Amino acid sequence: MLKYLVKRILILIPVIIAITIILFAISKLMPGDPVRAMIPSTLKAEQREAAYDAMYRRLGLDKSLPEQYFRWVHNIFVRQDLGYSTMFNRPVADSIGQPLYNTIILNTFVNFFYLLIALPVGIRMATKRGSLFDSGWQVFSLVTYSVPSFFLALSLIFIFGCTLGWLPLGGMPNSSLLSGFPLMIAWARHLTLPVLTLTIISLAGALRYIRNAMIDALSQDYIRTARSKGLSEKVVIYSHAFRNALIPISTIVIFILFSLFIGSPITESVFQYNGIGRMLVSAVMQRDTMMVVSMNLFFALINVIAVLAADIIYGLVDPRIKLS
Repeated sequence: MLKYLVKRILILIPVIIAITIILFAISKLMPGDPVRAMIPSTLKAEQREAAYDAMYRRLGLDKSLPEQYFRWVHNIFVRQDLGYSTMFNRPVADSIGQPLYNTIILNTFVNFFYLLIALPVGIRMATKRGSLFDSGWQVFSLVTYSVPSFFLALSLIFIFGCTLGWLPLGGMPNSSLLSGFPLMIAWARHLTLPVLTLTIISLAGALRYIRNAMIDALSQDYIRTARSKGLSEKVVIYSHAFRNALIPISTIVIFILFSLFIGSPITESVFQYNGIGRMLVSAVMQRDTMMVVSMNLFFALINVIAVLAADIIYGLVDPRIKLS
């Protein structure tokens, strides 16, 4: 297992290097001058130019591109310095803490309801293949897969916020005015529509994926052998078929768990939810280069770690993978 793990980590090293090179190149190709945006507009022309030159040299932009790249990588991975945000006028690391916390809260509930619904429904769709239950959920998945997330979000806002008035249209609960149980109720009210939107969108593709994985497992010869031995249908489904369908299903579960740290830019923007996805949209609109590059690097590393976790889980679920 250790040899398998070391091999997977070594394969990911050039991937991380390629990601950093691409993001560094993108940061240099982005329009606008981030240094100019850091200089206060209240200064006089001579003071602005002097401050610009000092900041330009301080950031190492007077160096060659290879030197700038290695300095940037060193700052991120050694000094944990993600740069300076021109949008918030403070370091990037200090700016993303609260939005990341809010995104984790949102996605924790989304992932809970997602797994609670997707796994049992997907398995039942496979075991009841061709039934009304299966057809109904397939229609649901096709419709929700075709509907853009912003349209679904706006429809829920119109129904439950504008028409019925049951839930707030968006925003965040004010923790400075509320505490204790009232604050929990406020969080529940503000989270309901975003959680419902993201859960519905997530279920669209996952149901068919789990269903197809289970149908493939149930069609294997060992399932017919298990049934011929007189085993109960529940044992056949959950002890034999589901166990062998874990490899494709575990891919979904792993990436869902790691999506806790990845925001949903469209949904968070529609609901004015202060998450990391909405912050990324704002950073792009404000041309906050270091914020955009740092957050994209963060998202890329999360996906790389998720791929590594998936490889490890594959090796645990099916030992044949480690030998191939």
